Amino acid sequence: MNAIAQTPAPSLMACARAQLERDLRLVWRRRGDAMQPMLFALMVIALFPLALGSESPMLARIAPGVLWVAVLLAGLLTLDSLFRSDLEDGSLEQLLLSPVPLAWLIAMRVAVHWTVTSFPLLLLTPFFAELLQLPRDLLAPMLLSLALGTPLLSLIGAVVAALTVGIRRSGMLLAVLALPLFLPVLVFGAGAVVAAAQGLPWMGAVYLLAAGLAACLVLAPLAAATALRIALT
Repeated sequence: MNAIAQTPAPSLMACARAQLERDLRLVWRRRGDAMQPMLFALMVIALFPLALGSESPMLARIAPGVLWVAVLLAGLLTLDSLFRSDLEDGSLEQLLLSPVPLAWLIAMRVAVHWTVTSFPLLLLTPFFAELLQLPRDLLAPMLLSLALGTPLLSLIGAVVAALTVGIRRSGMLLAVLALPLFLPVLVFGAGAVVAAAQGLPWMGAVYLLAAGLAACLVLAPLAAATALRIALT
């Protein structure tokens, strides 16, 4: 008993590494499902030139909005499963009993979600921009807005997923709750690129995205942890 009582608690970094390894291993086992957001975004973006024709001015004008909507909807596909599998196999209760703060473990889960769903889309953004004939001088604002906005979408989505995790078949409810919260990110993200295209100052929208990301990095894991505790009581 004394040996057990004197066992040191695991460090935050050790728990973070273990959580990341576990989540990435689970993603690798279901790598077919993990590719769905990327394939969905590719399908959405590829359909616009086919539907609207290959007129460069029109495609270039709608390209920022199309790219942002495709990334947003692709991330929304996987939100329902963010905590659902943990609830079904009982590991969510183990996370609640962990000596490490639950918010820290949720932050690691959100990091994996962003890495799997949004980071590949961020890497493919130059290819998507060519499909939509986005001017190359607008690629830097597009990449910067996505780099700041996509983690913000994952953090907000984690809070909504935690709120609905205890509800069966909550996919529609999750979308209804998440989309209004995603809209400001979409407006500022696409608006920055549109402002750059019009020769207007566009860094203000980027600063707002950065401020929102900084706030959500602190508050979103705490809110999601509180929502999970309420869902399991």
